[in-house]
Amino acid sequence: MSGILLVSKGLIVTLVILAVLIAIIAVLYFLGKKAQKREAEQQEQIDAMKQTVSMLIIDKKRMKIKDSGLPQAVIDQTPKVMRRAKLPIVKAKVGPQVMSLVCDEKIFDSVPVKKEVKATISGIYITSVKGLHGSVSQNTEVKKKGRFKRFVDKMQEKAGAKPLK
Repeated sequence: MSGILLVSKGLIVTLVILAVLIAIIAVLYFLGKKAQKREAEQQEQIDAMKQTVSMLIIDKKRMKIKDSGLPQAVIDQTPKVMRRAKLPIVKAKVGPQVMSLVCDEKIFDSVPVKKEVKATISGIYITSVKGLHGSVSQNTEVKKKGRFKRFVDKMQEKAGAKPLK
């Protein structure tokens, strides 16, 4: 009798956990669809307001929004969760004015520093960059390897799995 009772308790616990997981998946699905619609609307607004401007890129960094040098009105309007996140910020000279602009995450690595570029901007948001004098070259900086990656490479060289440098 107690064996049947244990099986049914285990079955009940499994069914409850399964029901909770299904509910969580359903909630995440609908939240994802809602976020996708919101992102599509924002992209339409960005496309409607875009302008092409030539600018000299002075500096680019990933920094918190309060340290970025953006206008106080922009900082006040950002959600509190985003205030802690680091954003790709580009400091550029547009005409006679030096401005801090937020860059699209997709193109941040391809933005050249200390070069003149033709950029498509929407408000304070840079959406694309093209080279004014020649093409925009990709960053040729060699990414520094971490200790673990260097150790793995060294061990592979010793084992003969990788050709020596």
